[in-house]
Order: sequence, then structure tokens, then C-alpha cells
Amino acid sequence: MAGRLEDKLALITGASRGIGRAVALALAAEGAHVILVARTVGGLEEVDDEIQKAGGTATLVPLDLTDFEAIDRLGGTIFERWGKLDILVGNAGILGPLTPTGHISPDEWDKVFAVNVTTNYRLIRSLDPLLQRADAGRAVFVTSGAAQKCRPFWGAYSVSKAALEALVKTWANEVEKTELRINMVSPGPIATKMRAKAMPGEDPATLKSPEDVAPLFLELVSEGCTRHGDVISFQS
Repeated sequence: MAGRLEDKLALITGASRGIGRAVALALAAEGAHVILVARTVGGLEEVDDEIQKAGGTATLVPLDLTDFEAIDRLGGTIFERWGKLDILVGNAGILGPLTPTGHISPDEWDKVFAVNVTTNYRLIRSLDPLLQRADAGRAVFVTSGAAQKCRPFWGAYSVSKAALEALVKTWANEVEKTELRINMVSPGPIATKMRAKAMPGEDPATLKSPEDVAPLFLELVSEGCTRHGDVISFQS
């Protein structure tokens, strides 16, 4: 039986581990050909092995997402090979320093914004025309409750996620009259390396896993999804 995403082309950033890996496996299991984007070649190859063992297919793109010209080239390459893109999952992100805002160095601040905000703007800029060429383009980005909670010492991360939400909602409003549907997922506490860095004393066994949240992404990238411009909290 054909999967729900048969013949779809999906690009996932931060695909070598955590939520990105789980989403890539879930989309591939439903028949999508997945373009896996991450910095670490070894991590990408491990995910590719898992996908192939399950009968799926993938294309690996080892890429530093702060190489913005490479993101532009990626859009051109996808157009030349496939002519369109059905699904974009903007998952890659970094935590940055957990320190008083006045103690964050300009370099640290710029790095958090480069990965969490500017990378996603450049992906939108490069891939929007390809998503528009799809019959039912879908885009999902990963945000965080930190965008609203504004916890002490989480300044760079919180502000970057608030900026990401403004960026994605603006794009969603711009394409509202098209077939493209764009949303964000706020996963809540998930057992990932980023969470372990932020909360080193926390028992990961008490948390939801990346595999737990993957079905929500699958729902949001499906052709039947009508939600648009929303932030969907996985854990209320």
C-alpha cells in the first residue's frame, strides 16, 4: 500500500539527530523522498542507513546552514533535478549561551540569530518558488515556548524564536491565497541533546521522545492539512 507521502519530495534541516532525524524517518516511511540537511556527514549517513533499511530513499546534503550562498545554490539544484519541492521542515536550531543578556558576546548573539532566524529566511527565499510549484506545498518550522516565556538567561534563544515566529507568520500571511500551507510546532520538553545542554540535571526518561512528536509533523505536511500560520503546541 502506498504511503501518504508517495512521490513527495521533502527537505529537512537538522536531520542528523533529534527531532529532525525522527521526522525524516517518519516522512520516508510514508513514501517521501527526503533531502537530509545537516553539518555532520556521519550523522546523515546513519539516518540514511535507517531509511534504506526500512525501504525508503534519501539524498544527503552535508551543509553548514550559515553558508547562505550554499542555501541559494541548494534551491537551484533542487529545481534542476526535481522542478519543485513539496515539503520543507525547518528544524535546525541552536541554544546559544544561557547567561544574562548583558553578558552575551556579539559573536554569540550573531551566531544564534544566523542559525535560528537568518538560515530560515534564506531557506524561504531559496525554496518558496519551489514550494509554490508543488500541488500542495507544506512548510513546518520548529519554534519554542521560550519565545513567549522570556525566561531569565535565555535571551538569545528566546528572542531568536520570537523573531522566527514573526518571520514565518508574515510569510504565511503573504501566501494565504495560494495552496501553500505553513505552520510551526512548539514541541515542549523533548529528550534531545539541546534539552540536555539546557537542563543537565533532568532525567531524559521523564521526557517525550523525538519519535513521539514526529506524527504531528506528518499531519501538518499532509495534503489534507488546512491549518495555516499557526503555532501548534505538542505538549499543552
